[in-house]
Amino acid sequence: MNPSTLIAPPALVRRAEQQDTQAIQAQDSAHFLHPFTDHAGLASRGARVITRADNIYVWDSEGKKILDAMSGLWCVNAGYGRKELADAAYQQMMTLPFYNSFFNTTNVPAVQLATKLAALAPKVGGRSFEHVFFSSSGSESNDTNVRMVRRYWDLLGQPQRKVIISRQNAYHGSTMAGASLGGMSGMHAQGDLPIPNITHIEQPYFFENALPGESRADFGRRAAGWLEAKILEVGADKVAAFIAEPVQGAGGVIIPPETYWPEIQRIVDQYGILLISDEVICAFGRLGHWFAYEKFGYRPDLVTFAKGVTSGYIPLGGVMVGDRVAKVLIEQGGEFNHGYTYSGHPVACAVALANIELMERENLVGKVRDDIGPYLAERFAELNQHPLVAEAQTCGFVAGLVLVKDKDTQALFDEDLGVGMICRGHCFKNGLIMRAVGDRMIIAPPLVMTRAQIDEMMALIVYCLDATLADLRTAGQLA
Repeated sequence: MNPSTLIAPPALVRRAEQQDTQAIQAQDSAHFLHPFTDHAGLASRGARVITRADNIYVWDSEGKKILDAMSGLWCVNAGYGRKELADAAYQQMMTLPFYNSFFNTTNVPAVQLATKLAALAPKVGGRSFEHVFFSSSGSESNDTNVRMVRRYWDLLGQPQRKVIISRQNAYHGSTMAGASLGGMSGMHAQGDLPIPNITHIEQPYFFENALPGESRADFGRRAAGWLEAKILEVGADKVAAFIAEPVQGAGGVIIPPETYWPEIQRIVDQYGILLISDEVICAFGRLGHWFAYEKFGYRPDLVTFAKGVTSGYIPLGGVMVGDRVAKVLIEQGGEFNHGYTYSGHPVACAVALANIELMERENLVGKVRDDIGPYLAERFAELNQHPLVAEAQTCGFVAGLVLVKDKDTQALFDEDLGVGMICRGHCFKNGLIMRAVGDRMIIAPPLVMTRAQIDEMMALIVYCLDATLADLRTAGQLA
């Protein structure tokens, strides 16, 4: 395809009230250290300045309208501009803007939210979640999991059970414990990570790790077997827990085969280790359920949450603590020497309650499960026909595809070409936020999206894939 043959995307809406982009970029470069950023590189090109948002769209300082197919950072489930959430924050700020939960003290929104979350959490296999420990983020929540898991085994007289097993390419936050639990080599290369007693197994990524001719079902069981092999390698009496995302998010939307989680459950049951479901991305409707462990049918002991609990409007995270762990901590533990200034922050909890009420009223979870989720799957599967695309997949309202050099052999591009970043550049240029993880392109749109907006997004994705294909052919990378 020649670039001149590309069909232009819908006109990009521009607003009159534009900002002084260069002045903001100069101040940004001078003072703001961004997360996961090459700051010298950012200074040379200037940050993209986002100034406002509504529904599924954001606008930059030049007035350019952009369809946000990543929900901010996997979190704006209820969409932008929800007055109900702003009103909840304002009312709580005017009533009780803050008080701590230390020293035998509580507040009403935190109690109400804990009660609501306990009611929402499905009881699978007889296990229930009646208790919540609040934090301000997924990273803090996973730090809490490390403390809680090791305290649990100490109280049961098995202090040697300290090892937590995770997966390569997993993301569990960027604090010392969170980054250690995660399996991203770039993070481990900085700061002498992982910390002791955290180890990793391979991820259940069929496209990358399946054997020739292996079925998805057989691969799922084999991938789960890597956990058992690691338990035996470490020693079952030393393993405290296994932590995993139901669907790996930041790692590239890695969706495990249906056989994976049942076999994982069998293994953790056989060896008596705790199971932590990190649902910072996957909970609160993202996969068509309030909590993703229900979708896959496994029985975690701890569930990490954040992001979608407030639709990202204000920071809040936490851990749903299953009865097996809570009973030991409460009845045998005495004082648990762990917590945060903002545990159970009243404003954050009030916004979370309003967010959950909004999601229930608009049946967003059911819509993802029964309507827009299946429609996204239908439309996204069409991308499998594109010359650049292999394995376009969805699960609820997350989706990912692989950009390949040869569809027949599924040969990948040379990493140095940065094909994913080329595609991402076309996305931003043409009014679409789509994330690149290597040469995987991923989305996680707001749950308020309509079918018409899915069609709009898909047209933009196809246009940007075509533009990427044209670039590669012009550069001689493809025939």
